Amino acid sequence: MDIKLIFIVACGVVAIVALFFIANFFGLWFQALTSKANVSMMSLLGMRFRKVPAKVIVEAKIMGIKAGLQLSTEELEAHYMAGGNVLRLVQALIAADKANIPLNFKQASAISLAGRNVLEAVQMSVNPKVIETPLVAAMAMDGIQLKAIARVTVRANLDKLVGGAGEETILARVGEGIVSTIGSARNHKSVLENPDQISKTVLSKGLDSGTAYDILSIDIMDVDIGRNIGAGLETDRAEADKKIAQAKAEERRAMAIAHEQEMIARVAEMRAKVVEAEAQIPMAIAEAFRSGNLGVMDFYHMKNITADTAMREKIGGVGEHNKPKT
Repeated sequence: MDIKLIFIVACGVVAIVALFFIANFFGLWFQALTSKANVSMMSLLGMRFRKVPAKVIVEAKIMGIKAGLQLSTEELEAHYMAGGNVLRLVQALIAADKANIPLNFKQASAISLAGRNVLEAVQMSVNPKVIETPLVAAMAMDGIQLKAIARVTVRANLDKLVGGAGEETILARVGEGIVSTIGSARNHKSVLENPDQISKTVLSKGLDSGTAYDILSIDIMDVDIGRNIGAGLETDRAEADKKIAQAKAEERRAMAIAHEQEMIARVAEMRAKVVEAEAQIPMAIAEAFRSGNLGVMDFYHMKNITADTAMREKIGGVGEHNKPKT
C-alpha cells in the first residue's frame, strides 16, 4: 500500500508540474505552431530554466518568419543572453530585407552588441541623416575672417559600423576642410561669391574614410563676414614696432645722458687738477726765491707778462669772465 501511495503521489506531482508548464507555455507553443515558427515545448521549457523570456523570443521569431526570414531559436536566445535587444535586431533585419540592403544575422548581431542601434543604422541607410556643423571661423588670405555653417548629409555604412568613427569625427573633418578651403582663398569676396566651392573642395577630400558613414553631400548653409583679422594683426605689429623704437630711443637717450655725465665728471676732475696745480704755484715761487733761482726783477717781469696776457684775453673775449654760465 505504501508503494502504491507513493507512486500515485509522484504521478500526481508530475501531472501537476506538467499542467503548470502546459498552462504557462501552451499559448506560446500554439502561437508558434500556427505561425510556422517551429518552437518546441522543450525549447520553451529550456528558456524557463535559462531565464530567457520565452514570449520575447517567440514573438521575435514569428515576426521574422512572417517577414520571410529564416531565424534560429538558438541564435535569438544567444543574442538575448549576450545582452542584445532581440526585437530591435529582428526589426532591423526585416527593414534591411525590405530595402534590399545586404545584412545578415551575424552582422546585425555584431552591430547591436557593439553598442549601436542597429535599427536606427538601417533606417539611416534608407533615409540619410542631416547633421549640422557648429559655427566654423576661418581667415582668408586677405585677412578677413569668414564664419560658415554647413549641413552634412550622411548615410550609415553597415559594413563599417563596427569599428568606424562616429558623427563627431565627421563634423571635425568637415570643419577642418572648411577652414583649409577658406584659408587658401586669395580674398574673402571669392568665397562669398562662390560658397559652393567650399562644399566641392571639402567633399573631394574623402572625409568619410574610416568612419561609419558615407558623406552624400555638404551644403554651405550660411557664410558671414567676421573681423578684419589682418588689419588687427598689422595694427598690433605696428604698435609693437612703435614700442620697440621707443625703447631703443630711450636707451640711446640714457646712453647720451650717461656719456654727458661722464664728460662732466672728467671736466670736473681736470679742473680740480688745474686748481691743485695753481695752488702749488705760490709755493714753487717761494721755493725759487729761497733757492736763489728767481730774482725780484724776474718776478716783476713775470707779473707784467701775466697782466698783459689777461688784458689780451679780455680784449679777445676768451677770459674766465666771458665764459657762458651753465
